[in-house]
Amino acid sequence: MRKIIQLLGIVMVFQGVSGAIDQVAVQPLFGIFLNFFNRVILPRLDFLTGYEIFANLTLAALGAVLAVAAERLQPS
Repeated sequence: MRKIIQLLGIVMVFQGVSGAIDQVAVQPLFGIFLNFFNRVILPRLDFLTGYEIFANLTLAALGAVLAVAAERLQPS
C-alpha cells in the first residue's frame, strides 16, 4: 500500500509541474497523461479560473507531501 501511495504522490508531482509548464509554454511530452488535471479537472472548477498555475503548483506540492508521508509510514 505504501508503494501505491508513493506512486500516486509522484504522479501528482509530475502532473502539477507539467500543468504549470503547459500554462507558461507548451507541453513538451506525454501531454494526455501529464495534463489530465490541467485540461480535464481545472476547466470544470470555475473558482480556479485565473489561478491555474497556482493550482498546478499546489497539486505538485501536495503530491510531494504525499510521497514523503508514504515513505515515513511503517511497512505493512
